[in-house]
Amino acid sequence: MPDTIAPSVAKILEVLQPVQDPELQKSLVDLNMIRNVKVENGIATFTLVLTTPACPLKEMIVDDCKKAVQALPGIESVDVEVTAETPQQKSVPDRTGVPGIKNIIAVSSGKGGVGKSTVAVNIAAALAQSGASVGMIDADIYGPNVPTMLGLEDAVVEVRKEAQGDVMEPAIAQGIKLVSMGFLIDKDQPVIWRGPMLNGIIRQFLYQVDWGSLDYLIIDLPPGTGDAQLTLAQAVPMAGVVIVSTPQNVALLDARKGLRMFQQLGVPILGVVENMSYFIPPDRPETQYDIFGSGGGEKISKELGVPLIGCVPLEIPVREGGDQGEPIVLSSSSASAQAFQKIATEVAAKVSVAALT
Repeated sequence: MPDTIAPSVAKILEVLQPVQDPELQKSLVDLNMIRNVKVENGIATFTLVLTTPACPLKEMIVDDCKKAVQALPGIESVDVEVTAETPQQKSVPDRTGVPGIKNIIAVSSGKGGVGKSTVAVNIAAALAQSGASVGMIDADIYGPNVPTMLGLEDAVVEVRKEAQGDVMEPAIAQGIKLVSMGFLIDKDQPVIWRGPMLNGIIRQFLYQVDWGSLDYLIIDLPPGTGDAQLTLAQAVPMAGVVIVSTPQNVALLDARKGLRMFQQLGVPILGVVENMSYFIPPDRPETQYDIFGSGGGEKISKELGVPLIGCVPLEIPVREGGDQGEPIVLSSSSASAQAFQKIATEVAAKVSVAALT
């Protein structure tokens, strides 16, 4: 058997050569996604290294690999170990990355009240559930709601003194590391700050937090097109931004402005999320009510040439999960939970493709 190991391994790589990553349209072998190939007693084993733990096409890729190898004479079974190595986003001139963080993703909206924080939290939770290492910055300084949505409303964070200055330890829940203005002020204390102070705290959240190693840092931005968005876009390279809107015209008008702002700042648009697309009453789950209109997300997607990456229905458990600190994506298989899962995998796939092409 030892004399046949090398040719058998070579043959396996040969038959896997035509199998492509569906997103990248390149051979898995050429991308070095097939590793540790072994053959023993008719059993072929190898490791499939995906570009994100949240890969939406994982099962299809595994099946394609198994079919290709099982067609070889002498192969009785195929054992595929699946792991992931999230690629690092591309650097941007004049912008300073955060050590240890591979990809920074912003979630933004043109106006308040469209569920932007809910979308951001559920994207983060879905990515963490998939096995990715995830952090969040609650950059909505004037309305920091993410601690409540992750059950960290009463968390106390440690700030330690180091040679380079103060360093904050993020709070952790649901596998997500979080920093928020909500940890630094009393519950009823308003934040009455001008732009320079806001800019300063956002930079501290980026560079003076012990993030460790993260695949994704999700940033929940305040609504609108103000100082926070400008500071973030000019400070760090971003893998992209997700724009959140409801279907109604007044929300879409503001979403367009926010989207155009990021385009002018050179930040990639990952896509548009239409939140509260329709209401599903709990006593009639087969019924849908378009209480905010319909088709708005698709319309803005076509007009501005950006993908519509998800439509999330309005369901009472989404609100309950946010109030109780348990994102719906972790506690349910409802239509809204499935929509958030799809959005998270779409975001992860687009970020990986951008990093590798």
